[in-house]
Amino acid sequence: MTSEEKLYAIRFGGIMTIAGVVVILDRLSKAWIRHHFQLGESRPITSWFYLTFVANTGSAFGLFQGNNKALLMFALVILGALIYGARGLTERGGFWGALGVALVLGGAVGNVMDRVHYGQVIDFLDFRVWPVFNLADSAITIGTISIMIGLLWPNSDPVEE
Repeated sequence: MTSEEKLYAIRFGGIMTIAGVVVILDRLSKAWIRHHFQLGESRPITSWFYLTFVANTGSAFGLFQGNNKALLMFALVILGALIYGARGLTERGGFWGALGVALVLGGAVGNVMDRVHYGQVIDFLDFRVWPVFNLADSAITIGTISIMIGLLWPNSDPVEE
């Protein structure tokens, strides 16, 4: 195995580990909310942060409500495109690209699992100035930013290869 192949194997293992952790944390947090809250219930944690159990049949910001099947198909196409392009994103984007792919992959799988199991996505993080969201949404957002950093500033890797 060449050093390039070893690096790719290590990156692939790291990506899958991070994505797996994101899926597990997302699933556990949503299960906890479903078990301890009634749909629509909201509890303050601080004056600016609440836990609010919301079932979202739409997409981000509550758009396209009631289109779960179409959004599920769209999410699966995006997942396929991400998996197809993952190697290129990690090679060009370095550390940040690989981290971003892992986070987006884990977040997308978490939300797809909701759509398949419940016909909707469970949201619960409520800052009152933004629509309610979940850990998977956060991972997708942070992952997208990480990919952009890696692609726009390819020499910004915090670790040397």
